[in-house]
Amino acid sequence: MFYIFGFYKFCKLKNLSKYKNSFLSFLIKNNIKGSIIISKEGLNGTLSGSKINLKKIEKKIKLTFKIKRFDSKNHSKNKFQPFQKAKIKIKEELVPIGFRVSSTEKIKNQTEPKNWNKLLKDQNIKIIDTRKSFEYNVGTFKGAENPNIKNFRDFPKYFKKIKKDTKIAMFCTGGIRCEKASIYLKRNGYKKVYLLKGGILNYLNKIDKSKSLWNGECYVFDNRVSVKHKLKVGSYIICSGCRMPVSLSERKSKKYNEGIQCPKCYDKLSVSQKERFSMRQKQILRDKKLGNKYFFQKEFH
Repeated sequence: MFYIFGFYKFCKLKNLSKYKNSFLSFLIKNNIKGSIIISKEGLNGTLSGSKINLKKIEKKIKLTFKIKRFDSKNHSKNKFQPFQKAKIKIKEELVPIGFRVSSTEKIKNQTEPKNWNKLLKDQNIKIIDTRKSFEYNVGTFKGAENPNIKNFRDFPKYFKKIKKDTKIAMFCTGGIRCEKASIYLKRNGYKKVYLLKGGILNYLNKIDKSKSLWNGECYVFDNRVSVKHKLKVGSYIICSGCRMPVSLSERKSKKYNEGIQCPKCYDKLSVSQKERFSMRQKQILRDKKLGNKYFFQKEFH
C-alpha cells in the first residue's frame, strides 16, 4: 500500500536553489515519489511512499522552512504508486496569476466541508470552480460555474465581469488555487468571498456520498487520474494520444483506440502521430505479455 501526502504553505522563502538537490536526494533515498514546488511565496507538493518515510519528509520540510503547520494538508492511500519519479521544481509563483502572496495575507472565510453544502444552497451565491475546463468536465459541484480559463493568469479578466458586492464561493482540488484567487479578489475590493477548506479532496474524504453535492469524479495530476468519495481511485484513464482524461462512456466510442486516440483527439491527430502511437502500444502489449516493465506501468507492492 502506498500513502499519499498533499500540502501547501504560503510563506516567505529565500535562497531557493540551495534546497533543490538536498530535498531531491532525500526523496530518492527514502523511496518517495511525487513533486514539491518551491517559490519565494511558499511551497506546494504531493508525495507518495511509505507512511514512515512520509512522516520523515514532513518533519524535514517543517524544520528546514521553520513551518509550524501547513495551510492545508491531506492524506490518502492507494494500491499502486501514483507517481513516476521524484521532482523538485523552483517557480516564481506557486500558482501563476501575476503576483506573489505575502505571508500575512490570510483568507478568513475558509469553509469546512461539513458547512459547505449549506453555503452552496444559498440562492444569492455565485459558485466558481477555479480549475481548468477539462477538470470541471470530469466532475464539479452542483451549480458551479466553469470560467473556461485556459491559464490561471487569465482569471483577473474573468473576475472583472463580476460585481464587487457579489457573494462568491470558490473551490479547487486541494485549496491552493482558490486561495490565491481569493487573495487577488481581496486586494481588489471583493469582501464576500468564501473558500472550501482543503479543497475538493478534503470534501470527498470527509463527506458521505449520500449527503454530497459533488457530481462526477475529481481529476488529480498523477496516475490515479481521478478519485471518488473517500478518495478511492475513479474510473477515468488518460488518453495516450492527447493526454486528456477519458471516461468509461468515451471508451465505448468507435473513436477510442487504447494507447492511440480518444474521441477528443480522433480528428486532431495526424496519420503519422497515430502510426507512431500504434507502434508504441504494440511495444507496451508485447512487454506486458513478456512480463517486462513498460511505459505508464502502475507500480504495486
